[in-house]
Amino acid sequence: MKNKRQQALGLLGLARRARQLTSGEETVLKNIQTNKAKFVFLAGDAGVATAKKFTDKCRYYHIPYSQAFTKDQLSQATGQSRTVIGVMQPGFARKFEELMTME
Repeated sequence: MKNKRQQALGLLGLARRARQLTSGEETVLKNIQTNKAKFVFLAGDAGVATAKKFTDKCRYYHIPYSQAFTKDQLSQATGQSRTVIGVMQPGFARKFEELMTME
């Protein structure tokens, strides 16, 4: 059985192919502020200013987030080099939240 982190990374790739992810700092930030993002992945090795900006916004708008993965892991799972990824679809977001909190 795959562990929870591997499952989350696999599901991230699936969500990408289903076009349910947004990426790029400005796009994800806008989606957080308009409550369109339902879950946010922020690279654990993101810069200090970037990490603070996104964790503060997610807390303020009550959007769950995870910093469990590195930029390399997120990039490999989605096929794009990204530091922050927003999950738009509520079903995917629920599953990510479940996987990331069960560790």
